[in-house]
Amino acid sequence: MQPIFDFFFDQYSGYPTLFIILEIIAVIFGFLSVWYSKQNNILVYPTGIVSTLIFVYLLWQWQLLGDMMINAYYFSMSIYGWYIWTRKVDATHFTPITNTTKKENWQSLFIFLGTLIFVFVVYEWFDKWNNWTAYVDTLTTAIFFVGMWQMAKRKIENWIFWIIGDIISVPLYFYKGLTFTAIQYFVFTIIAIYGYTAWQKHLRNDLRPS
Repeated sequence: MQPIFDFFFDQYSGYPTLFIILEIIAVIFGFLSVWYSKQNNILVYPTGIVSTLIFVYLLWQWQLLGDMMINAYYFSMSIYGWYIWTRKVDATHFTPITNTTKKENWQSLFIFLGTLIFVFVVYEWFDKWNNWTAYVDTLTTAIFFVGMWQMAKRKIENWIFWIIGDIISVPLYFYKGLTFTAIQYFVFTIIAIYGYTAWQKHLRNDLRPS
């Protein structure tokens, strides 16, 4: 058991205790946020805000700029999503779960390409193209930006972006030495799959004639 434990957690031997504690807290709140999202529960946003704020601080300390920008963007989109989810579309109904429209698909593509360009410029500016992970980081940042935007607008397709990004992030974070975060993204992948099916049920129920 010890060799297995060392394989997964030996990279934490040189980390400050505070960073390890903060990462665990951020992971716990991240789990809660994704779980509440699966449940279509507004608590996805306050729990997500706590997680992202902690990760912004940690990722700045670790100089993982793309990941840090993802979480800074999550924070701002959590505030926006909180507003959208609680906004009434009429006297009795809140913003419902829907499919993306053709216009929103084009907007998603614009966000994806715009994010790729933005992150590329940031990595160029800070001269961070020193590892293959920077290229993967750029891709996952763009994927997650689209997913977060679609989730804030309650679009069911957001789960597809989360699933793809989470699958890529599991080995990426483990390679970076962030085992707890890698485990988090593995669980996120499972929850995202269930979230997609749960939102499909919500959508079908909403479309049924009353």
